[in-house]
Amino acid sequence: MGRGEEALNKGRWTEMTLCLRAFAAAAVLLIAISAGETASAQKPGGILKIYHRDSPASMSILEEATNSTEIPMMGVFNNLVLYKQDVAQNSLRSIIPDLASDWAWNEDGSELTFRLRPGVKWHDGHPFTANDVKCTWDLLLGKSPEKLRANPRKAWYQNVEAVTADTDLGATFHLKRPQPAIIALLASGYAPVYPCHVPPREMRQHPIGTGPFKFVEFKPNEYIKVERNPNYWKRDRPYLDGIEYTVIPNRSTAILSFIAGKFDMTFPFEVTVPLLRDVKSQAPQAICELVPANASANLITNRDAPPFDNPEMRRALALSLDRMAFIDILTGGHGDIGGAMQPPPAGVWGMPPDMLKTLPGYDPDVQKNRAEARDIMEKLGYGPDKRLAVKVSERNIAIFRDPAVILIDQLKEIHIDGELDPIETANWFPKIYRKDYQIGLNLTGVGVDDPDAVAPVVAVQVQGQATQGRDLSALAPLRALRSRAPDRAWVQRAVGEGVTSCPRAGCGKSARPVR
Repeated sequence: MGRGEEALNKGRWTEMTLCLRAFAAAAVLLIAISAGETASAQKPGGILKIYHRDSPASMSILEEATNSTEIPMMGVFNNLVLYKQDVAQNSLRSIIPDLASDWAWNEDGSELTFRLRPGVKWHDGHPFTANDVKCTWDLLLGKSPEKLRANPRKAWYQNVEAVTADTDLGATFHLKRPQPAIIALLASGYAPVYPCHVPPREMRQHPIGTGPFKFVEFKPNEYIKVERNPNYWKRDRPYLDGIEYTVIPNRSTAILSFIAGKFDMTFPFEVTVPLLRDVKSQAPQAICELVPANASANLITNRDAPPFDNPEMRRALALSLDRMAFIDILTGGHGDIGGAMQPPPAGVWGMPPDMLKTLPGYDPDVQKNRAEARDIMEKLGYGPDKRLAVKVSERNIAIFRDPAVILIDQLKEIHIDGELDPIETANWFPKIYRKDYQIGLNLTGVGVDDPDAVAPVVAVQVQGQATQGRDLSALAPLRALRSRAPDRAWVQRAVGEGVTSCPRAGCGKSARPVR
């Protein structure tokens, strides 16, 4: 690994978060990187140039549900802890210190105390203290006078009673019940610490962090720029002078620009397997890697409005899906079928194939599934002469749009005619939160391969509730599964059965060309 690439790993390229109600198709999630010299010849300095797939709504990681914000902004911040970046599979064993120098549990597992690093400063010169940790989670728990405009990961912290600043360099998470895996959530790329002295509204357009890079400018639909933090608390880091992200929504244009040498790295998860082949053939000096990524494409339904408030209608949708067709078309056969958790062997908690086949729509006999789906639709009054017309909403970028087109084609098999409804990124998640849609194609990249990250969101999905501004008391049966589960199979069944009306599948692969 070159020194520049090592610095980039601070951005946690593989982390993606937010679940919504979902059935699933398969998605290919591919990364490409390029570099002009061999690793042995790399030197500190220089501006890394990356294209960006779209223009995010803001620069606030806590308020956004997409890695379109997380990827360029994670290097601006630090977490309390993070996953060790050279360990391929995230687990509790791979968590290392970041802003926290160490941590400890109390005897009954209800309090997690972090000892913080001294001498760390925010980019504006203010000292970092435990009060910043408290302020961050007060925002996430809705206890702060300041309010987040959106809070997509609020469900993650429903088991947190409070966070206290015990000393200037000591902070404690007080839990309602023991939850060993809470630290897995804190290691996610979506858990940065925010400054207490900067209001959320300013963090949206000019974030202040403690990280290796300082925010410079975000010009919507054009670029995002960050520069080296000369006062970073990790000595001699970062290696790069800065990173520039140029917004190029058209995937083919972006790849051609990469091949032509205008960019050093493609945007993570945006290179399809066919495009990867093009990169290899037209830029043979590129270094390419194909690795698993914890993300899936999924069919979401508005369960609060007819006709999809009918569980039989939703079951018909689940039965209509040919997941292998998604995988073959989108990933060239390199994807995997899974349930709520990332499937094995890359995923630790995924349902084994025999268990997965018992879920509606996961029987490999697609024609049998669709015959059952058509029977359901006909009992509901639909048929060849009375088809159901729906709009299929999707975020207006290729990685969403391509599987949505396949989905529309498959729904035709059960008397449903779909019309593509593309939504710009800035409007996508607000639209979903408002439930201003019929059905849609969403990508879910939880990032954290742990039931405590997935189960709360799945429970929200099953109840037809968005996490924003909702009473989540019904999450209790699935919350903190790790602390109460008799064994791994029990967790797999608990999470898997929680999405039987809306299963998800298709953890894809990620490819990383590096010049």
